[in-house]
Amino acid sequence: MVSHTPESNRVVVAVTGATGVVYAVRALDVLRELEYESHLIVTKSAALTRAYETDLSKDDLESRADVAYHHTDVGAPLSSGSFHTRGMLIAPTSMRTLGEIATGVTSSLVSRAADVTLKERRPLVLMVRETPLNLIHLRNMTAVTEAGATVFPPVPAFYSRPSSIEEIVDHSVGRALDQLGIHTDIFPRWDAALRESVRNGNLDVQGEEGDD
Repeated sequence: MVSHTPESNRVVVAVTGATGVVYAVRALDVLRELEYESHLIVTKSAALTRAYETDLSKDDLESRADVAYHHTDVGAPLSSGSFHTRGMLIAPTSMRTLGEIATGVTSSLVSRAADVTLKERRPLVLMVRETPLNLIHLRNMTAVTEAGATVFPPVPAFYSRPSSIEEIVDHSVGRALDQLGIHTDIFPRWDAALRESVRNGNLDVQGEEGDD
């Protein structure tokens, strides 16, 4: 069993309107398994995306969290730096939300909670979802990085030869939670054993001399 102080036990999870609600769903499930206290915010656009991408109802999603807040409730505990959390994960992060965070605009509880996370010097992990990226996107990513956030696009890794969407999602979620100092075993980590198993398979990881 994992034990925590009350302050280190809380994790804020926000869901915005970009594609990829599954990342938040999986993150909430993992946090519950590890006995972390999750605080959820779902934007209006994210509710639409949830309906498009999953069979989950509003209640289904919110039930995965310990506490759920309305995205307009800017007076919620998350809007104050005195409400201590381990950090915040926005999964996925829309370009609108990224822009609000980058410019200090706090028009919703999501952007306010992110602003609080930055000002309190706590980890803020942004699973940004957009492609291709224009210059505005890139400048906003630079701005939030300079402010202390971690820009974490959910880029799949294939060295473990994933055989399902679930395995691809687990890798991104597990790596994102790493940024909050939360260790999980939901995906294979690159180590000597995995390297050896790849070498013993059909994939030639050695390459030819001079290969990139």
